[in-house]
Amino acid sequence: MVGLGLVFNNDRAGDARYGTTQLYAKGSYIFLGNRDSSLIITVGMNIGWCQVGFDYTKMTFDNQFDGLQYNQSLGSGESFNWTRYNFADINLGAAAQYIYKGKHRFTYGLGIHHVTRPVINYNGNDLSKLYVKTTNYLSYSAPIASKTDIIAEALISTQGKNFELIPHVSLKYYMNRDLNQAILGGLCFRTRDAVILRMGYHYKTMQSGIAYDINISKFNAASNFRGAFEIYVNYVIKNKSNYVAKKRVCPVFM
Repeated sequence: MVGLGLVFNNDRAGDARYGTTQLYAKGSYIFLGNRDSSLIITVGMNIGWCQVGFDYTKMTFDNQFDGLQYNQSLGSGESFNWTRYNFADINLGAAAQYIYKGKHRFTYGLGIHHVTRPVINYNGNDLSKLYVKTTNYLSYSAPIASKTDIIAEALISTQGKNFELIPHVSLKYYMNRDLNQAILGGLCFRTRDAVILRMGYHYKTMQSGIAYDINISKFNAASNFRGAFEIYVNYVIKNKSNYVAKKRVCPVFM
């Protein structure tokens, strides 16, 4: 009932290539709410290292306008103590999964991020701290045919005054249910911001996928409706212990 894991995430965005690199060690424990495993409750925690930063050479400033055009040789008038910042981070989480009549699967998860409110600042002070971020995850899945499941999900996140809602629906087609070998495709919608196309492939305890978001917000004047590719791979290594029966029933011969 003990789970251990490692998470690596890398992201780059924008003209200044603002990036986030994260490496987390994680641990969890599973409680059986019902002996038949129809109700499972999990609690977990991860601790990690993060680096954020940007490429200063990709940026332009008002001071570099010489009256006619942009002039790279002019000073920017800006100064930073550094353009990369490292910090430690702690996150907590819990989840509950309930299976009704063997096929209707309900899941709820809660994540609390940046518990210690780490500082991110490029000017050498501690005035800028990350707000605690809360993430709620809701999911329902059920078979609609012998080889097809429907999956409906919603991700609700809040951080400071910010709020984000991402509903999602997809279909999962099984080549082999016993091996969890399947492909899936679906559509997400980040409210007032983007439409997200998603495809994936699952096999046993491995999950992989790719997503692309199309910007539909008022910011599309800058984005030109372009989004970003996201790729993920999730693999669970199972540690199977040999079963040793405590009691053995001998047949009765007459």
